[in-house]
Amino acid sequence: MSSNTLPAIPHYSPEHHFSVQIYYEDTDFSGVVYHPNFLKYFERAREHVIGAEILHQIWQQQQLGFAVYRTDMVCHDGVEFADIIDVRTQFYFESKYRTVWKQSIWRPNATKAAVTATIEMVCMNQKRQLAAMPPALITQLSVGME
Repeated sequence: MSSNTLPAIPHYSPEHHFSVQIYYEDTDFSGVVYHPNFLKYFERAREHVIGAEILHQIWQQQQLGFAVYRTDMVCHDGVEFADIIDVRTQFYFESKYRTVWKQSIWRPNATKAAVTATIEMVCMNQKRQLAAMPPALITQLSVGME
């Protein structure tokens, strides 16, 4: 897929996996993860998919970054202190300005996701205006999406 021809029908990337150790500081008094922390785990997983060095380079060289536009998160089950969770991530390009991320958190040996989310990200310039993603980034992230 080239950067100039994004698919008309959403086509998700291969699934990426990112492990997170749950520490006591992540939990409330009962040992269950405090719900806003799930957004942090999702953010870390997305950064892992793209690469911190790439995000830094895009900001330094092109003054472009990403912001959350919309989030829909559902907590199906609790995640507890000492769990090592698997954050599963897929995404697609909605346009040259926006990506949609389907993410889920899985506890060890679970048969269903503990948390699911759809997170829309937009590319913005340093003036916080909508901007097109760099074509090289679209090409790089498109590997395996054919």
